[in-house]
Amino acid sequence: MINTTDYVGTLFDNSESNPSKITLAFTMAGVALKKGHSASVILMVDAVHLALPNALDNVNIGAPFEPAGELLEAFIEKGGQVLVCSACMKHGGVEESAIDKRFTVISGDDVVELLMNAKGSLQLN
Repeated sequence: MINTTDYVGTLFDNSESNPSKITLAFTMAGVALKKGHSASVILMVDAVHLALPNALDNVNIGAPFEPAGELLEAFIEKGGQVLVCSACMKHGGVEESAIDKRFTVISGDDVVELLMNAKGSLQLN
C-alpha cells in the first residue's frame, strides 16, 4: 500500500442513493490523471458496495458525463487506484473475496495518511 497520491477522492454513496456523486468522483479523478497527477478514489460507508464487480455498469446520469462504468475502466487503465475501506466493508457486509480484484482494501489509518499527504482532495459525502 502506498501512502501518498496526489489526488484523493472519497466517495460515500452507492448507486441507489446518489449516482451523480459516483459519476463526479470518477470524472474528477480522471481529470487529475489527465493533468499528470496520481489519483485514488476511496470507497467508504455505503460506497463499499460499488467495489463489487460490475457495480457501476448501470450508473449513467447522462450528458455531458460518460457512464460511470466507462469512467472507472478508463481511470484504472490510466493508472488510477480504487481503494476500499476495510471497516466500512465489514460494517456493510461486503466480503473482501467478493470485490473487484483490481481494487485494494485499506484501513482507516491508510485513509488518513492518504488524505494528509495528498496535494488535493474531493470529498463526496
